[in-house]
Amino acid sequence: MVLTVLALLWPCGGPAAAREPVIPHSELPGLGSRDPRRPVDGGAMPWAALGRVQTELGGRCTGTLIGPRTVLTAAHCLVAPRSGQLVRPSSVHFLLGYRQGAWRARARAVALTIGPGFDARTRSPRGADWALLTLDAPISPAEGSLPLMTGFPPNGTPLMLGGYQQDRPELLMADDDCRVLGVLRHGRHLLLAHDCAGTRGSSGAPLLARTPDGGWAVAGAAVAAARRDARGLAVPATTLRQEQERHGN
Repeated sequence: MVLTVLALLWPCGGPAAAREPVIPHSELPGLGSRDPRRPVDGGAMPWAALGRVQTELGGRCTGTLIGPRTVLTAAHCLVAPRSGQLVRPSSVHFLLGYRQGAWRARARAVALTIGPGFDARTRSPRGADWALLTLDAPISPAEGSLPLMTGFPPNGTPLMLGGYQQDRPELLMADDDCRVLGVLRHGRHLLLAHDCAGTRGSSGAPLLARTPDGGWAVAGAAVAAARRDARGLAVPATTLRQEQERHGN
C-alpha cells in the first residue's frame, strides 16, 4: 500500500482563542471531499477521555488520558516552532473535555517522555512521533481514561477518530465510521494505516476501537494524514504499552 502523507502540524494561535477560523476545505489535508466528521459529546465515553494539549507558545493538538497522570499525544506537538527544540514540560497544559473556552479538568505537565529516536528538528521518524505527558496532579478516575489496545487490530476493524481540529478548534469533531487499512513498515517502525478523516489539530488524537467486553481502547495515536483523502497514519498502541507499563502509569 502506498500512502502519500503530510505531517499533521498543530495549528498556531493563542491558547485562550475562542473564535473558530474560516479555512477553505481545500487547504485542509486528511478530510477528503465528503468530510464525514461531526461534533460529538465530550462528556460521554470514549470522548470524555480526550482533551486539548496546548503549549504556552500557541501550539494546539489533541491528547488522551490513559492514566490518572498520563496523557498520550504526538511528539511533534511539543516542538517549539522557531527553535526546533522540545518545549519545557511546565509550558504544556492539558484541558480535559475542552469546549468553547471551558473544560472539566486542567493540569500542567511536569515531564515529557518522547518516542526513542524522535528528532525534534525534523519531526521524524513518524513511528517515534509519540509522547506521554506526566501531569502535575492526578485527574479523578471519575473523569474517565482509556486503556491501550494489546496487539494490532485486524484489517477492516471499525474505528473512530476525534480531535480538536484546525477548522473547528472549539469543538470535539470526530469521524465515527472508519476502518483499519493495514500495518505499514516505516524504517524500523510499524504504523497503522486508516481511512479516518482528521486534519491539523488532530495530531495525537486516538484511534478508538471496541474491546471484546464492549468498551473502548486506544488502537493508535494519529500522526499524519493524506494530502487530499480521508486517510492517515498512526503510531500503534503496541508501541506505547511498554513505555506506559515501564513508568507504572
